[in-house]
Parts: sequence; structure tokens; C-alpha cells
Amino acid sequence: MKQLLVFTLCVGFAIGARAQSGLAATDSQLHLMKPDFKGLSYGIPSRDSVKAKMDCVLSFLESEMPIEVVNGRLKQGGLRLTSYEAGVLYAAAQDAARRTGDERYQRFVEGRLLSMARLAPTMRDSLLRNKNYDRQMRPLVIPHSLDDAGAMCAAYCRLAIRHPQKAYDGVIKGYMSRLWKQYRIGDDRIYARTWPHYNTVWLDDMFMGVPALAWYGALKNDTASIADAVRQIRAFKSRMWVQLPAVGGIEQGLFRHGWVEDMNPHPFFPWGRANGWAILTICEVLDAMQLAGYADGREEILVLLRQHVAALSAVQDKSGLWHQLLNDPSSFLETSASAIFTYCLAHAICEGWIDPIAYGAQTLLAWNALSKQIDRQGQVLGTVVGSGMGFDRAFYCYRPVHPMAAHGYGPVIWAGSEIIRMLQQTHPKINDSAVHFYPTIQTSNQPVFSEQR
Repeated sequence: MKQLLVFTLCVGFAIGARAQSGLAATDSQLHLMKPDFKGLSYGIPSRDSVKAKMDCVLSFLESEMPIEVVNGRLKQGGLRLTSYEAGVLYAAAQDAARRTGDERYQRFVEGRLLSMARLAPTMRDSLLRNKNYDRQMRPLVIPHSLDDAGAMCAAYCRLAIRHPQKAYDGVIKGYMSRLWKQYRIGDDRIYARTWPHYNTVWLDDMFMGVPALAWYGALKNDTASIADAVRQIRAFKSRMWVQLPAVGGIEQGLFRHGWVEDMNPHPFFPWGRANGWAILTICEVLDAMQLAGYADGREEILVLLRQHVAALSAVQDKSGLWHQLLNDPSSFLETSASAIFTYCLAHAICEGWIDPIAYGAQTLLAWNALSKQIDRQGQVLGTVVGSGMGFDRAFYCYRPVHPMAAHGYGPVIWAGSEIIRMLQQTHPKINDSAVHFYPTIQTSNQPVFSEQR
């Protein structure tokens, strides 16, 4: 009798402990147990929560990127007004204004780009006499590289398409002059540099030069510029693309960061942000082609996009972010690349280029992870600083990160605005604890499929 009492008490305590821990009492109910995501943000974010994160970042940017002239020069803030990182931000903020309806984002862009365009002619003589007269205006007035010209030019072209201003004409012309003069090599005339080795191709330059060609073509109805952008994508693919083994019959691949003409073999270091610049270029060129009604090469570029998406999907970390070296899980998780990928995946879903059922959940997971990288001040954390080119793992794996690395801010704004658009256009729902996307709104309070499988 005593043994029976002890057994009964043990069973009771076990059942009580299971109930308190949320465990099902029988094996037929085990599939109803809720997963412990160990602090991971998993699920479907609300539009308001996404917008709140974007607005927090914008407030930080407004304070760190003042548009104010002091003694004839632009006031220097914590983040530069005329860098390629700023160009990304200006493009992202324009889209954010359109996706959210919040004119604050448009004022942020126009207030800066229009003011600088009007200021540029008065600065030219002073900068020709002294290149250090205004370090912020110098890259706009006298651009010396693709880094100076490409992203800023694309942002100005985008703005001029929807909000024409004669003041933009001179700035765009100056930027395009730099792009047309840029050093190129090979029969395909790919953008190249003479460092760190002679005739080096940087994957970064796919973004620094190519979207501007496409957006200028859309602005000016210049099909030759759009055709040049398409040729550049083919040229970068021919040297930088590394085809990976197909998974489930799906072709996939990633881009190497650097290619040197006289190097043999060409090492494969798929740096995250450079791959981000590549897929962002593809999205930008497809958008400009669509706006211009230019179709030559479109299907070829779409195939490349889908193969890149397939590979990126396969190497996404369980946290939702991506690693500094995409194929090296021991390398740190990096924010700017993750934000670019989040935007591009969401944009590709919204444009109908990839299937939301296949990629929607991963995209929301990525945004949820990104949102945790935004602190209360609106700073974007975990972004690797500007990086040169290396041919060893240590170079990439030990790069510093810093909240004032500007590369993360534009992509985070872009990602948030496109997540809002995706939530408006698609139909995600939690089903058996997992995020699923459906072709129509699911109105039932019960999971669509709830039986044990």
C-alpha cells in the first residue's frame, strides 16, 4: 500500500511538472507543444512594429546627417552626405516614402539632394583651387571614382524621374561623365581597378557603377545605357560567379569578392556585403528595365537572381542573419549584408520574381533578426566597416564592426519598407507554430492543417 502511494505521488508530480513546463500529457498531443526559440524573434511582425524601427533609424540619421551650410561649407555630421553609403540611403528613403506614405522620408531625401545640387555650382571653383575646401561636396562636384559617383547618381536619377528639378541635371551629368570614363578591361569592357593588383575586378563595383547606368537610361530614355548595364552584369557573372552543386534540382551559386586578371587560380571568398551589392544591382537593373520598357536580357538576369536567392537561402543562419563569409558559419553574423538580402528577397517576392511560399518565411525571419540590431537611439549594430580585398579567410573573419559604419543604414530602411509592402501583398499565417505564406487570406482561427502527421 505504501509503495502504491509513493508511485501515485510520483506520477502526480510528474504530470504536474509536465503541465507547468507546457508539455503535452500524451504522445498524441506532442505536436501541439510550442517550440522554445531561445530568444529568437520568430513570427509575423506587424506593420506598425516595422515602421517604428524604421522611424527610429530615420531619427538617428536626421541628427547625424545635417544639411546646413556654415561659413560656405556643409556642416559635417557623424555620417557623410555624399558617400556611396549615403546614395544607398537616399534610394531607400525614396522607396520608404512610397511604401509607407510617410513624407518625412521624402523630405529627408529631397532636403539634402536638392540643397547639394543647388550648392554645387557655387563650390566648383573653390574645390578646383583647393580639393579640401569642402570634403563632403568634393565627391559630388568633382567625382574621382565609382565609389563617388555610382550610388549617388542612381539616387539622383530615381529622384529626377518622379520629382524633376533642373538643379539635378548638372549633378547627374557630372556623375555620368565619371562613370563613362571609368577604367575598363576585356572585350566586354567590365569595370576594373588597378589595385590592389593590376586589372582587378571588385564585385563591389557591380553596384558602384551598374545601377546608375540603368537608372540614367530610364531617366533619359537612353537604351544604350541600359544595354551597357545588362552587359556589365554578364561580365561580372563571367568572372565572379561560382556555380554551386544543385539542391533538389535547383541551380544555385554565389559570387567571389575579387578577381585578378593574372591570378591563377581565382580564390573563392564569398564576402557577404559584396554578394549583397551584386543581388541589389540585379534588383535595381530589373526595376529600371521595367520602368523603361526594356526587355533584352531580362529573363537571363532573372535566372541569375533566382540562382543567387537559392544559394543565399541555403546559407542563412538559424538566427535569420547571414555570416560575414557566406559559406563559413564560424565567421560572425553581419548586419549590412543581411539587410540587403532581406530587402532583395522581399522585393523579389513583391515583384513576382520568386515564390513567397518558398521564401517568405525566411524573409520575415531575417527582418525579425535585423530589428534586434537597431538600438533605442536608432543606431544599426553589427555592421562591418569598409573593407578592401583579401585572399585569406582571416582577413574577412576579423574585420571590425562599428555602429557608425554607414553601410547598414540604407539597407535597413530599404528592408523595412519592403517588408511592409510584402505584408500588404501576401498572406502569411502561423500554422503548427511555423510561418507559412498562402495565396489567399486564411480566415480560420484554427491552423489550416492541424492533424498529426
